[in-house]
Amino acid sequence: MKIIHIIITIVLLNVVFHNSYAQQDAQYTQYMYNTISVNPAYAGSRGVLSIMGLHRSQWVGLDGAPRTQTLTINTPMGTNERLGLGLSIVNDEIGPTDETYFGIDFSYTIPLSERGKLSLGIKAGGHLLNVDFQRLSQFNGNDALFENNIDNKFSPQIGVGFYYHTDKFYFGLSAPSLLETNHFDESSTSSDSEAVSFLAEERINYYLITGYVFDLNDNLKFKPAVLGKLVFGAPLQVDVSANFLMYERLTLGVAYRWSAAVTGQIGFQISDALMIGLAYDRETTELGQTQFNDGSYEVMLRFELFKKYNRMLTPRFF
Repeated sequence: MKIIHIIITIVLLNVVFHNSYAQQDAQYTQYMYNTISVNPAYAGSRGVLSIMGLHRSQWVGLDGAPRTQTLTINTPMGTNERLGLGLSIVNDEIGPTDETYFGIDFSYTIPLSERGKLSLGIKAGGHLLNVDFQRLSQFNGNDALFENNIDNKFSPQIGVGFYYHTDKFYFGLSAPSLLETNHFDESSTSSDSEAVSFLAEERINYYLITGYVFDLNDNLKFKPAVLGKLVFGAPLQVDVSANFLMYERLTLGVAYRWSAAVTGQIGFQISDALMIGLAYDRETTELGQTQFNDGSYEVMLRFELFKKYNRMLTPRFF
């Protein structure tokens, strides 16, 4: 068990504490169904009330490994459906840290052609940070840095994005939070301001998402998608997925996270209103080779409420 604590402590010290890399937002494999979490312009774009819940357990078997729960709701507003409204809540846990993000999304859609639409979005919300240092295996139990926990440290958030889509193609750029926040070590008694260390740093996360739906035949569609995430001070993350939709019900696919993981995905449209999705990631890094890491699991459930006259005549596949 000691080696597990050492691995997790090293990861946490590199990700969360002083002299760390930039902290990143929660990670998703089924991002194509969870676009509103990273792009507020997506709100209302499906044309119906859409409710999505997602749970992710990462690096199962490692003590203190990341776990993420997400709940999103979005819907068009008004008769012309140009206005969109959304709500997103994300809880992200890793080791001693527990973070909660919450935001309200507004979008406005501009028709650019008979099929193409451009949506502009803004997100407003906040972030709560908790750090319980008693959950760490500390090398130095007398380190003043770990004496005081962080309890519900609040940071405001505001984000923007745009999202262009047709019935076959989509492309979006976004930054869900434009405000950078440093959480400082308030217990430091040093008179030298340069010696004060920070515990966590919130950096701007930039997202690019795109995808296309190819009709291979009447009962088979090919849906490639790409998600890119850039955080200055952290490695570029690129996810590439290839999903096949059969009979507009069953989705099977694979994905690759650049230099990080390979993924298998499955989804099933239980009814017009209800869809379930599952994903399993296997690390391709040295961390994935340890006997304590059983991979990452993700489950997604989406419910959509249709009006009687508004059943999707042209189904939306993203």
